[in-house]
Amino acid sequence: MAVSTRQRTIMGRRRQQKGIALFLSLVMLLIFTILGVSSVQTTTLQERMSRSALDSNMAFQSAEATIHEAEDFIETNFESLVDFDAAGAEDAGLYYEAAWNETPNWETGIWNSGTGYRTGTGVPGVTQPAQYIIEHIRTIVSDQDLLNLDNIGQDTGSGRVQVFRITTFGTGGTDTARVVIQSTYGKKF
Repeated sequence: MAVSTRQRTIMGRRRQQKGIALFLSLVMLLIFTILGVSSVQTTTLQERMSRSALDSNMAFQSAEATIHEAEDFIETNFESLVDFDAAGAEDAGLYYEAAWNETPNWETGIWNSGTGYRTGTGVPGVTQPAQYIIEHIRTIVSDQDLLNLDNIGQDTGSGRVQVFRITTFGTGGTDTARVVIQSTYGKKF
């Protein structure tokens, strides 16, 4: 059986098409593989970001809860500034702002020293309970009591507000998430 020229041309085209189909399918497979790897990397990055956000949120919540503990401590334990003058007050986390010669290095000077701070109860899931210090900043006398008209020559303390600064340090689920929060609290003695 003889093959015509036209049939030979058609058969030649079929042979060329088989090679092109293989090449196109390999290119498509490569594109799908790149898309799959890219989506896996994106998902992994999003998981890391959400874990980091959760970790820093836990650190913030721990430090914030400790501020409330410190405020309760001030409210229930201080009727005068005697505790700030007592021996070992700094080891108990009680400071006068004027005692700082320079701005303290919180991390190396207090939090990692092992002394000089108070420990809060903490938030479940954090690596360590939050820590805090209380500083007495100053005494504020209200304008109405400046002249002391009712008690001439006497200092009754009425109209005096003792102002404290609370500094807390909290960590999250890992030690890399750290939060330092400062709050000011006033109490009338």
